[in-house]
Amino acid sequence: MELKTIRDIKQLSGKKVLLRVAYDVPLKPKGKGWEVADDRRILETLPTIKYLLNNKCKIVLLSWLNRPDGRVVEKYKMDPVAIRLAQILKKPVQKLNDCIGPKVFESIEKMKAGELIMLENVRFYPEEESNNKLFSKLLVHGLDLIVFDAFAQAHRVHSSTVGITKLLPTYAGLLLEKELKELSKVSSKPKRPLVVVLGGAKISDKTAVLMELIKIADKVLIGGGLANVFLKACHRPIGRSFIEDKFVDKAKRKKISSVKLVKKILKKFGAKIVLPVDMLAGNIIDAKALVEKIDFEAAQQINKNWLFLDIGPKTIANFLVEIKRAKTIFFNGPMGVFEIDQFSFGTKKIAEAIARSKAISVLGGGDTEMVIAKYKLAGKFTHVSTGGGASLEFLAGATLPALKYILKK
Repeated sequence: MELKTIRDIKQLSGKKVLLRVAYDVPLKPKGKGWEVADDRRILETLPTIKYLLNNKCKIVLLSWLNRPDGRVVEKYKMDPVAIRLAQILKKPVQKLNDCIGPKVFESIEKMKAGELIMLENVRFYPEEESNNKLFSKLLVHGLDLIVFDAFAQAHRVHSSTVGITKLLPTYAGLLLEKELKELSKVSSKPKRPLVVVLGGAKISDKTAVLMELIKIADKVLIGGGLANVFLKACHRPIGRSFIEDKFVDKAKRKKISSVKLVKKILKKFGAKIVLPVDMLAGNIIDAKALVEKIDFEAAQQINKNWLFLDIGPKTIANFLVEIKRAKTIFFNGPMGVFEIDQFSFGTKKIAEAIARSKAISVLGGGDTEMVIAKYKLAGKFTHVSTGGGASLEFLAGATLPALKYILKK
């Protein structure tokens, strides 16, 4: 996949650039307002911003933040993000109270080279998620070109992802370029053995990437809530454990039985799949839960009213053997309910083992980013994607919608 990038633009000086970023960052309370709790997604865009500043551009930043459902929500305004970016750059970032309209157009028109404007949360308009054509035109009014650096949101068909890229010359930013390069280390001629570690709660989030990666992987290690479907497919009782019995396959537009699907996967690729041989069960999902280790090899069964909440010590040991052998590792999704300390040991040990590994280690975003933050493992992996859903769709072989007009013909 070859993209038009900002390096391909021959004349940048003085251009008014719409820089589409993915600043969907977590916030935390500060006094009567909010501040950025984790600025990693902002930091990852700095190479692109500095490149544009060095080329004397006028930069207009556009993003959404959380899910305000097409209405103005005070908590989800972009002000804390603009403040944090200004602090990092040691340079003013003018925050506007809208993303379209006469006042916005006037402010953009008056910009000087080297200035930055941050527009308001684009999801405050319901037209954003419906990919409205008129709204897309208003978002690019008065601008010369688009630099798309919002990899984490590139799988969404919205006005500010797909809609705008049809209207102006669009180029990939340095973060987008980096994301595709690093993720391709997993999907295209990976160093072997390739070990895929998948966890998390829902199989619907992982089906496409599992079906694609299992074809090229040497081993696939299954943990988290995802393991419950596999265990049920193997006729192991799972008590009240969370399981997505059925989900809608978006491509085929029909309901899929997760257990039937997993049975087919196990029949065809069973030799590659490493399932838990023991699990930690709890009577409730709480820090005060009673905990019991269920050893399948010893023919133990879970209490019908309990839930599987983490992988057990034997499973951890088995997974560590495969991780140690690996030359390339892809990791997405926790091994259990890691937010509760009693059920975090499996996730912690697997994440630490991958961090220690000399293999190429590529991690999906989402919950996996939270795992890294919790166990202070930042900087210990080859690449940590800024996009959970986008990274999974890319590795599943899908063409991300927002990239359609950035591809070199």
